[in-house]
Amino acid sequence: MSQSTLSAQHAHEHEHQPHSVFGFWAYLMTDCVLFASLFATFAMFAMQTAGGPTAKDLFNLTDVAYETALLLTSSLTFGLAMISATRRKSGAVLAWLLVTAALGAGFLWLEVHEFAHLIAEGAGPQRSAFWSAFFTLVGTHGLHVTIGLIWLAVLVVQIVRKPQMSERDLRRLACLSLFWHFLDIVWICVFSFVYLGSVV
Repeated sequence: MSQSTLSAQHAHEHEHQPHSVFGFWAYLMTDCVLFASLFATFAMFAMQTAGGPTAKDLFNLTDVAYETALLLTSSLTFGLAMISATRRKSGAVLAWLLVTAALGAGFLWLEVHEFAHLIAEGAGPQRSAFWSAFFTLVGTHGLHVTIGLIWLAVLVVQIVRKPQMSERDLRRLACLSLFWHFLDIVWICVFSFVYLGSVV
């Protein structure tokens, strides 16, 4: 491949970068609107239990604390993966991404376990407006974490196939990092507003 062709491709990547980053920020803003709407809906139905079980009856804050610890730690490990990526250490990037994936999977397992327990106790999403709002909000966050894990797995496969990381690979990792940290911020709001706010 000629030097002029390489230069043209390099220039095209730099031209494309601002558009892709801006587009991802625009997507995150729409997600902010989505979660803001779900939080507002939950606030409206916070007391609408229809005589059924309440949050104080069923919420297990110890398990939720474990979920929070796993997700926040995964944010730290992703940060370490990004540091390794800027140094072009693909082996360290892969290691930290796998740790992040394990922590994220652990978070999801605890969340599914919590949902199963609530449903077994008769507090499924159809029980009352409160539980419908709860499952919708927390389930939407869990769905986003699942998407993040799939995205992470795709990036891991790409890095394994091409260990020499390019600027495009760094940009993809940076976008996923923004997404992952955003989910951490949303979960902190869920933990504070939904769980603590419902039992205190």
